[in-house]
Amino acid sequence: MYSGEGISGATMASSITENLELQLSEMELLFSMFPNKGEIDLEDASALLYVQRYLEGVREALPPQVSFSVNLTVEEPKADVCLHVSLPHEYPFAKPEIFVRSQALDRQQQKQLNDDLVSHISSLYNGELCISIAVQWLQDSIVPYIEKSKVTSENAPKPKETKITFHRMWIYSHHIYRQELRKKILDYAKRLHLTGFSLTGKPGVICVEGKKENCEEFWRDIRYPNWKHISCKHTETIEAVENVVEHRLFEAFEELTFEAHGDYGLRNDYHMDLGQFVEFLKEHNCEHVFQILFGLDAKSAKNVDLSLTS
Repeated sequence: MYSGEGISGATMASSITENLELQLSEMELLFSMFPNKGEIDLEDASALLYVQRYLEGVREALPPQVSFSVNLTVEEPKADVCLHVSLPHEYPFAKPEIFVRSQALDRQQQKQLNDDLVSHISSLYNGELCISIAVQWLQDSIVPYIEKSKVTSENAPKPKETKITFHRMWIYSHHIYRQELRKKILDYAKRLHLTGFSLTGKPGVICVEGKKENCEEFWRDIRYPNWKHISCKHTETIEAVENVVEHRLFEAFEELTFEAHGDYGLRNDYHMDLGQFVEFLKEHNCEHVFQILFGLDAKSAKNVDLSLTS
C-alpha cells in the first residue's frame, strides 16, 4: 500500500486515477463473466458511476471504495457460495479485502478456505489484478472444503436438545439513508428469521430480536465491510427459553420512517420525529429504551430538536 511519503499531490492523484481505471476494467471483466442478475451485487449501486465521474473530471471528490459480492453456485455437491470484496483506492497495488461465506462450510473449513485464499492472493505479483483470479481459484478449489465439512457434520454426535437463548439488540447509527443499505438490513433480518425494525433517517435505529446466534451474525455482517458510524447501545438476553416467539416484542421485521424536518429530496438529511418514535415504542412495550438510545426522557421527546443530539 502506498505510504504517500515523498509523493506530490499531483503524482498521488495520478496514481489513484490509474488504479481506478484498472479497477473499472476488472469490474467490466467480472460483469462479462457473470452477466446474470444477482451474480454480482454492488453494495452501493452508484459506486462505479462515481468512479467514472471522477475519472472524467466531473466529480472532484475521491469516490467511495467499490465493495461488492460475487455469488457462485457449486453444482456437485450443491452449494451457494458468496465472495465478499472491497477494493481500496490503492488496489491493485494494495491487497483487496476479500472473504468467502457459505452455509455448506463448517466454521473450521470456512476459516481454512479463507486463509488459503488470502495466501494464494498474496503470492501474486504486486499490482496484478486478482479478483477474477480469486474467483477462478475459488471455483477450482472449494469442493474439497465442502466435502470435509459434510463428513464432519455426518460424523458429529447428535446434539442433545438444548434450550434457546433469546436476544434483543438495540443498534444506533448516525444515519440510515441509502436504498442499498436499507435493502441489506431488511434482507439480512429476513434471512436470519429476526423480528424488529429499521428506522431510517438521522439518526437511524435498528432493533433485532430472535435467537442469540442469529442476532450476533446480523450485527457482524451488517457492519461489513466499512459501516463505521454505528454502535450497539443495549442488549437484552433471556437464557434457556423453549420458544423465542413468546418473548418477541415485534411480529415481523419492518422499515419505519418518521420524518420531522430536513430536505430529504435534495440533501438526504431528514431527521426523524421523536414524538412518533416514542409512541411506536410505547405500543410495543419498550419505551424504556428511548433513554438508553438518546439520553433523553421520553416525555420531552416532542420538544427536542433531534439535530442537536446527532
